Amino acid sequence: MSERIYKTVPTVLSIAGFDGSGGAGIQADTKTISAIGCYAMNILTALPVQNTQGVKNIFSIEPKAIHEQLACIFEDIYPDAIKIGMVHSTELVGIIAEFLKDYKGKIVFDPVMVSTSGHKLIEDDTISAIKRQLFPLADIITPNLDEVSVLVGKPVLELQDMEAVSDQLLEMGSQAVLLKGGHLQSDILTSILLQHGQAAQYFESKKVDTKNTHGSGCTLSSAIASYLAIGQSLTDATENGLAYVYQAILGSKDLIIGKGHGPLNHFFNPNKLRTNEMD
Repeated sequence: MSERIYKTVPTVLSIAGFDGSGGAGIQADTKTISAIGCYAMNILTALPVQNTQGVKNIFSIEPKAIHEQLACIFEDIYPDAIKIGMVHSTELVGIIAEFLKDYKGKIVFDPVMVSTSGHKLIEDDTISAIKRQLFPLADIITPNLDEVSVLVGKPVLELQDMEAVSDQLLEMGSQAVLLKGGHLQSDILTSILLQHGQAAQYFESKKVDTKNTHGSGCTLSSAIASYLAIGQSLTDATENGLAYVYQAILGSKDLIIGKGHGPLNHFFNPNKLRTNEMD
């Protein structure tokens, strides 16, 4: 009888909010992580009531429940990478930061602060706590232009504006920053990767003519976390994450799902679960 061979899999933990319509939050994260070939796990931080037309309400999750979720996962499956999304209270910021202070894997933080309609989703004191406690733990943060504007305290609308605030963002404590250009009003969308001690890297893509972009930020951050989990460098993970989102948007451009901004097609070309033989 041949010896049985056991295998490990790359694991990614999503710490984020809920989306019952399936396009954003932990639903988008799980789809993305799975499509890239990693094993997805979830910690629920909040219960937004939302669909493709917007966020209707947000119900809080008991902070003790979030801490217990984290402890339960970590005692059993240690994540290779973590994606953090919606963190909507100072107490929750403290709980997550304290729990992850000695974490040895990679952390991608998508600072969810502004809704698609332009409304701030969290209070100023929570934003301050995020900058002070979570940014220093992150290998990379992935703000869009609305979130960058909140972080720097002034409108950031054009590529030149993004370049002008680059140093300010990198000085906020994270190891790297990806300024996402998805909201630029141009046919070519430019995102900028900033890393300490390195020249800025520019990534360009053509704007896709579609309204199906719901959950694109959640998808990108979880894609980057997934590529980091399989051992890619931050630059390669970012480039591949952006390419994944572009193809997912392209694959959904003619779909009709919901009455508003529809979701991405996360399974445009899914991978099998990646495995490695144990030593």
